[in-house]
Amino acid sequence: MSPTKTAGARSARIRPHASWVLPGVLFFTFFAVVPMALAFYLSFTSWDGLGDPRPVGLDNWRKLLDDPRLTQSFKLTVLLTVTSWLFQTVVSLLLGVWAAGPQRNRAVLSAIFFVPLLLSSTAVALLFYALLDPNFGIIQKDTLGSSSGAFLAIVFVGGWQFIPLHTLIYQGGARQIPPVLYQAAAIDGAGRWRQFFSITLPQLRHTITTSTVLIVVGSLTYFETVLILTKGGPGTDTAILPYLMYEAGFRSYDFGYASAIASFLVVAATGLSLLLVKLTGFGGMRSTREGM
Repeated sequence: MSPTKTAGARSARIRPHASWVLPGVLFFTFFAVVPMALAFYLSFTSWDGLGDPRPVGLDNWRKLLDDPRLTQSFKLTVLLTVTSWLFQTVVSLLLGVWAAGPQRNRAVLSAIFFVPLLLSSTAVALLFYALLDPNFGIIQKDTLGSSSGAFLAIVFVGGWQFIPLHTLIYQGGARQIPPVLYQAAAIDGAGRWRQFFSITLPQLRHTITTSTVLIVVGSLTYFETVLILTKGGPGTDTAILPYLMYEAGFRSYDFGYASAIASFLVVAATGLSLLLVKLTGFGGMRSTREGM
């Protein structure tokens, strides 16, 4: 047997069988693809949650485009996404790079930083709702009663919970950067900040893309935090698209229109994710290690 055939046979023995992915595919199909398909179908119907859905064609989509609240909600959602990305990326990048270093007690501190991610979004929102209470909270001011205060509270609470996840991502990426790059830079006289901007950031470009996609998709689906902290208020100043979907479905019982909003969110999140991957060249990355 030739060496090529021998190597091919060895590779075939090592490679897992396709049936190994079946549980994951079934889970994703029943709990992601099927619900999205049903929501897309309901977006072309009129349904109050009882009886059978009644087909209405494109009426819900026309209503969505003509809804004056859509423009405001869309702007708020975009602003929330951009602000959350700036806040979470800067903090988690710095923490992740620091946690990848040789500091003492690094493992213990990293574990403490990770604790907020173990809590549910509902529990975190209830916690901060109590902390921000103007009468009994730690800040004797009606933070949630002002437009800017309520918006910044949502950004901060979301960041407080999910920064640990992105810190872990950046920590893993920073540990994969070859130490020889820093050693060569140190020999050339580069300080820590110069090494950070000239070596660390460029080498973490694909990690930044991964984190950005997760932040964008997560920001487009914020709901529990808005519902518990502000209920879309004051007025409609924090009524982002997911909250608009909730109001349409569970307050007005117009599940067809709510499904149209949900379908719009899925399309927007998917489109933005693909655009980020395309613009950053992430799809063309061959190596699984940063810096290689």
